Amino acid sequence: MILGLIVVGGFILLMLLGVPVTIAIGASSIIGLYWAGFGDMSLVIPQQILDGAGKPALMAIPFFVLAGNLMNTIGLTDRIFNFCLALVGHFRAGLAYVNVIASLLFAGVSGAATADIAGLGQLEVKAMRKRGYSPEFSAALTVATSLVGPIVPPSISLIVYAWLANQSVARLFLAGIVPGILVALSFIVYIRVVATWTPMPREKRATMRDLGRATIEGVPALIAPAIILGAIVFGFATATEAGVIACGYSLLIGLFYRSIRWKGIWDALVESAILSALIMMIIGVSQIMGWLFAFEQVPQSFASGILDTISQPWVFMMFTIVLLVVIGCFMEATPAKIILLPLLLPAADAFGIDRVQFGMVITLALLLGIATPPLGVGLYLMSAVSGVRFEKLAIAILPLMIPPIIVLILLATVPEITLWLPDLIMGPQ
Repeated sequence: MILGLIVVGGFILLMLLGVPVTIAIGASSIIGLYWAGFGDMSLVIPQQILDGAGKPALMAIPFFVLAGNLMNTIGLTDRIFNFCLALVGHFRAGLAYVNVIASLLFAGVSGAATADIAGLGQLEVKAMRKRGYSPEFSAALTVATSLVGPIVPPSISLIVYAWLANQSVARLFLAGIVPGILVALSFIVYIRVVATWTPMPREKRATMRDLGRATIEGVPALIAPAIILGAIVFGFATATEAGVIACGYSLLIGLFYRSIRWKGIWDALVESAILSALIMMIIGVSQIMGWLFAFEQVPQSFASGILDTISQPWVFMMFTIVLLVVIGCFMEATPAKIILLPLLLPAADAFGIDRVQFGMVITLALLLGIATPPLGVGLYLMSAVSGVRFEKLAIAILPLMIPPIIVLILLATVPEITLWLPDLIMGPQ
């Protein structure tokens, strides 16, 4: 247990000092290695890095990252936005609803919150500000709705969890559909309530012809998630093969829209390579920590300590939510998940909590960190995209955190929300 405190404490300290996350994980793990008396086993470090990054299950990540970047390159965001605008723009606060629904639809393609902010963010904020919405509300709503991205399949975050928890990617993808829709609906309810006392404009109602054109242009993008998820769930493709299918389908859509450009493809490849390398390096370096924890039985000691202190599953779930929300404010989701999951999973198993349900709770809890200071990657990105100052954006987004927190509590207390769809299609585990 002391080893765990040294390694995790050292990592947090290095992060607070501004050390890059990969170096912080590696350095704290090496400190733990020497403290445990394994200094003469330094050869294990490169072995564990290669072993962690070389897992076949993780090969899906670069392909889904590339698919999301290709979708951005070919102008998919414009067509999704126009389709949603034609569909719900004529309601009061129509553009705010468009923001939510467009994020939900784009989530079925990109699988990442930052892709949503970078792709749809500028378009949505510009349109909302032009129609009289405040810059702070427009930017804050765009960051908040991007939380749907890593929940709705395909999801890079869920692929990482599936690898860590030894769970089916298909089951986790199915489990993310209902929670993703619930998060989107919670934002719609919030907007509806706020619109009762805050003036929010309506857009001109689209004609049937305009709606038909927007639907035809948007259909190829809208059926992409169904193709990807269907290929995995019904056994036509593995998660990695589905990622390849997503990339190929993205290129086909680009040809259909006649918006594909060689420079755009090259930029997407470069950006995807950089992001994928970063993710895989974090995973590889974290493997050292996982190996050390397993060798010293740190997870078992941690779980035993929790079981001695907490006796009810719901108390453990609330403890987990508070812990992860706080950790998410200071640490990115992927390294936080890699470090904390080996400690929390044995306790979750002891309480009889389904690992699929636990994965959705962990994913959404850590996602809140994207939209909360001081780390708040989504806030920094949106501040750069929209020109709204970080401090004002951080304050404006606080009320918008209420809807996803309510959904998070529901996911933790009602397992059927998460498990109903995968159990219906794939059968109970």
